[in-house]
Amino acid sequence: MKEQVEHLSKNVQDNPIRQLVLASSSPRRKELVASLGLSLPVSILSSDVGESVPSEWTPAHIVEQLALRKANATASILVERHEELLSLVVGADTIVVVDGQVLGKPKDHEDALLMLRSLQGREHEVYTGVACVIAQSGEATVAHRMTKVYMKPMSDEVLKRYIATGEPQDKAGAYGIQGLGSTMVEKIEGCYFNVVGLPVSLLSDMLAQYEIYVF
Repeated sequence: MKEQVEHLSKNVQDNPIRQLVLASSSPRRKELVASLGLSLPVSILSSDVGESVPSEWTPAHIVEQLALRKANATASILVERHEELLSLVVGADTIVVVDGQVLGKPKDHEDALLMLRSLQGREHEVYTGVACVIAQSGEATVAHRMTKVYMKPMSDEVLKRYIATGEPQDKAGAYGIQGLGSTMVEKIEGCYFNVVGLPVSLLSDMLAQYEIYVF
C-alpha cells in the first residue's frame, strides 16, 4: 500500500487532478461530497452497471468491486468523450448484511417489509466501498468501511407505515438513516456517514493520496 501511495503521489505531482467526478446519481452522496467544499470542480456522471457478483464474495469484496465497477464505467465515458481535464472518478456502493445475507435495494413493498422484519430488534452491518480512478490512466485505489447498526423492535403496522412514505424504495436494507428511518435506529458503532452511503472520513484520506485536500 505504501508503494502504491508513493507511486500515486509522484504521478499526481507531475499531473495534478483538475476535476472530481462522482459516479453516482445518489442525492445523499452528492450532498456529502458537496459538504467537503473541495477547491476543484465537482461534477456528476453516473452510468448503468450490472451489480451481480459471485456468491462466494465477502461483503467487503462486494462493495469494493462494485464501487470500482461504477468508477471504471464512468471513467470510460470520460475517455470516450476525450475529456481534456485530468479527472478523478469516485465510485461508491453500499450494502446491508444480516446473518451473512446481503440486502440491496428492495424490489417492492413486500420485499421492503421482509427486509425490515429481518433487521428488527437486533444488529446488522452496513458496508460501503469507495473507489478512486484516474480516468485517463485507469490507476485505481479501493477501500471500504463497516458500521454496525442496532435497530429497535417494531411492529408490522409501524413498518408498513414507514414503507408507505416511499423512503425505503431506493435504500439498501430498505431504510434511510438520514431520514425517517433514523427513528428505527437505537445506536450505531462506527461511521454514521458510511450508513448514509459515503464514509467521508475514508474518502478524505483517499483523496489526500491524489493531493486533493479537504482543508
